[in-house]
Amino acid sequence: MDMRIEEHPILGTLKKGKAVKIEVDGKPVDAFEGEPVAAALMAAGKTVFRYTRKRKEARGVFCAIGQCTDCMMTIDGVPNVRTCVTAVKEGMKVKTQIGTGEDGDTSK
Repeated sequence: MDMRIEEHPILGTLKKGKAVKIEVDGKPVDAFEGEPVAAALMAAGKTVFRYTRKRKEARGVFCAIGQCTDCMMTIDGVPNVRTCVTAVKEGMKVKTQIGTGEDGDTSK
């Protein structure tokens, strides 16, 4: 069962982009080009996007409008990318972020 929103009360009918594959933590995930990375991940059943630096707490989507930092992940080697406002592109590599996501941050 596809859990993606197709009809939205404000945005209307949402068009799906081309079906593509992205890599998430080394595994292939089906997505649609142009949809938010967070939407593709949630449709695939992923709810934990990062772990906090100090307390190692799991975080996922919270506001879904780019205002908080809960959905940040490392995308194509760039840490701290807000997945809720970042569009899927074919072949992107997404990683669960540990702490600040900077090289050497082993705070998990």
